[in-house]
Amino acid sequence: MKKETSRSKRIKKKLLSRYRLVILNEQTFEEQLYFRLTRLNVIIICTFLFALLFTGTIALVSYTPIKEIIPGYASTKMRKQAAENAFRLDSLLDAYRQSNQQLSAIRKVLIGEVDIAEIKEYAINLDTQNIVNLSNLKRSKQDSLLRSLVEQEDKYSVALTSGSKVDFVLYPPAIGNLSQAYDPVDKHYAVDIVLNENAPVKAVAEGTVIFSEWTADTGYVIIIEHPYGLLSAYKHNASLSKFQGETVAAGEVIATAGNTGKYSTGYHLHFELWSDGFPMNPENFIDFSQN
Repeated sequence: MKKETSRSKRIKKKLLSRYRLVILNEQTFEEQLYFRLTRLNVIIICTFLFALLFTGTIALVSYTPIKEIIPGYASTKMRKQAAENAFRLDSLLDAYRQSNQQLSAIRKVLIGEVDIAEIKEYAINLDTQNIVNLSNLKRSKQDSLLRSLVEQEDKYSVALTSGSKVDFVLYPPAIGNLSQAYDPVDKHYAVDIVLNENAPVKAVAEGTVIFSEWTADTGYVIIIEHPYGLLSAYKHNASLSKFQGETVAAGEVIATAGNTGKYSTGYHLHFELWSDGFPMNPENFIDFSQN
């Protein structure tokens, strides 16, 4: 116990012992300045200077542009820019996916590479979504008349894959006799409408032209993208009056009928209607015999 007391006294004596820090002139050895310090004073001063240095460094890094040159440290501006770049990247990826889907749809329309099994499965899914079980319902005469009227009015309405009816009417691209009907088994995903030379070809609905070019097989071709995932294609035209990127209104003239392309067999319009990348029978949605 006495040893511990004596040791603490010695430590206290060392800490509180006074020393003189003298600054001398090197040539004359004249005393210029002196400080009286204890070891405790030195420890306190060193701790204060270290804390001041640490705080100053933190403040310098936090509130001055020097932080931007420190590896691994991102400023608020850089973090904001990184978030904006990430948002732009997501937008570009979405645009890239949409472009790929659009190019795939155009390729299918131009080449007609569709598996017949996929078409049948798509048609079955579309039908199953529209099925309503009416076996246990008794129809009155008035109900039957009303149903007939509604069915006649909705005959040429476009149905989405979800099964809901859409207030979206398709206009006939041209009026004429059909020389060849829609036949997916024979890979004829269109109806051929017999027309006179240079007869007007019209857009079936409002939309944006996504393809308007000459092709060796089908001559002058124009493809329009419509709402609800619909595409309409018009082939073997004599000339085109709308071009890629332009918007068209329903019933607006977009081309003139012709006999162009290797596969053309006379003056007619080869008209195709596609939904979500699958061909559809245009006669189910358009009456080509209207006056």
